Amino acid sequence: MLRESITAVVLGLALSWIALRFLPGRLPPSRVVFVTGGLGGLFGAYLTHSTLGSGHFLAVPTGAVLVGAVTLSLLIRPRGSGPVRSAAAAQ
Repeated sequence: MLRESITAVVLGLALSWIALRFLPGRLPPSRVVFVTGGLGGLFGAYLTHSTLGSGHFLAVPTGAVLVGAVTLSLLIRPRGSGPVRSAAAAQ
């Protein structure tokens, strides 16, 4: 289980690095992206392992990559938009 966890975090960090490389202006600061990718990969591995059980050596990293990619996709901002100001801050 420890090896699966380490693999999941490394895969999540690799996804974060790829996302920062290809979408540099559309993501929040890199620290947030790396933490989100690592935790998303770890949660994906946990979810896949608890659903399928032990013995699925290729399914657990696949689940980690899929859930990590989904959590990173939630951070992407629309093209060309800066930080969004709330209506309360405009007054």
